Amino acid sequence: MNLTFNFVKSISIIYDEMIAKGFSLVYLGEFSHEITKMFTSMTETDMEKNSEERSVQRRVYHVMVETLQNMNKHSDELREGEGGVGGGLFIIGKKNDTYYVITSNKVAREHKENLESALNTVNNASQEELKEMYKKQIKEGKISEKGGAGLGLIDIARKTEEPLEYQFLQLDQDTFFFILKVEINAKKFYKQ
Repeated sequence: MNLTFNFVKSISIIYDEMIAKGFSLVYLGEFSHEITKMFTSMTETDMEKNSEERSVQRRVYHVMVETLQNMNKHSDELREGEGGVGGGLFIIGKKNDTYYVITSNKVAREHKENLESALNTVNNASQEELKEMYKKQIKEGKISEKGGAGLGLIDIARKTEEPLEYQFLQLDQDTFFFILKVEINAKKFYKQ
């Protein structure tokens, strides 16, 4: 089998970039419950192998589950032939003492404003305000048409104690590519 030079060079560049950025798992495709279980299991095994503290493992696991569930429920790129499962990009990595989870999926223009507003509200809240927002949402939260009660972003911000980085890239008149980056600074959660 003869691979062209440009193809091999492209793969080499991608590989080098993944190593430099600390990516341990990159996936593009559908986000079903089974895939979420597989990713969390792989990541747990990797963290245990590297003797990561349990408190950090729990936070990374929790963020992964929340972000993957959000991708599954809220992606505007539903695969109709696959039972309405959401699709997108998922990356997890670790650089120095910081784990990060990056997700990307398509968002319709009609959903962008509400999502951006929710992200800004969460990012501007203190830990105490996030705790109160969480309690209030549990008590009064209305289930959205896609099945969420709006707890995911609040809970991620509470668990990481970091702002949620995001960006919307316009793909066409009606669609944006939404990128969310969540960081978990492991040092912050090491037991003293």
